[in-house]
Amino acid sequence: MRRTVWRVLAIALLVVLGAVLLGRVVNPPTTPYMFSESRRLGGVDHEWVPLREIAPVMARAVVAAEDANFCQHWGFDLKAIKLAIAQGSNRGASTLSQQTVKNVYLWHGRTWFRKALEAGITPLVEALWPKRRILEVYLNVAEFDEGVFGVEAAARHYFKVGPEALTERQASQLAAVLPSPKTRSASRPSARVKKRAAQIRSGAATIRADGRAACFES
Repeated sequence: MRRTVWRVLAIALLVVLGAVLLGRVVNPPTTPYMFSESRRLGGVDHEWVPLREIAPVMARAVVAAEDANFCQHWGFDLKAIKLAIAQGSNRGASTLSQQTVKNVYLWHGRTWFRKALEAGITPLVEALWPKRRILEVYLNVAEFDEGVFGVEAAARHYFKVGPEALTERQASQLAAVLPSPKTRSASRPSARVKKRAAQIRSGAATIRADGRAACFES
């Protein structure tokens, strides 16, 4: 019995390791959440675009909005986690690496089992993927509106431009909808979204100046 358990665990580990290694070089055509939304909505808007074809202001805006210390951590931002616990909230504690793992390999939800899997896979992704790859995948699978996934679809959906042509303001407004893409609009931003976008523009300028954008802009 014990041998069987260890064998199953070994196989599971090899499957996960293989999936992570594959994800380093193969673009995921869909994700579990994207697939479920496609079934619910009868299709989604999604088209993959490489990071080199995304305006740098967009990459900086997302990092500033979601994970300002992205270049400095190994998958978990302990300072952000401690701050979130102190504030009684989990907002801001989940890194881009964790969100990428959740989006690509897992399902949405707050169960301890899913969080445990996320915690186990995230260090593997950090170890086996360059930071640029993590950010590239995140930008291509994040939800920006109902049924709109990835920055290519989002740029055309909201602003009728390609992701390479996004302005600083447009990029910050796209990043500002990420916490709640089904209730916020990048092209018709509320006062709250405008305020958040202004904070993101400031944060993006800061991480560019202090070197915290170096790992994905080099």
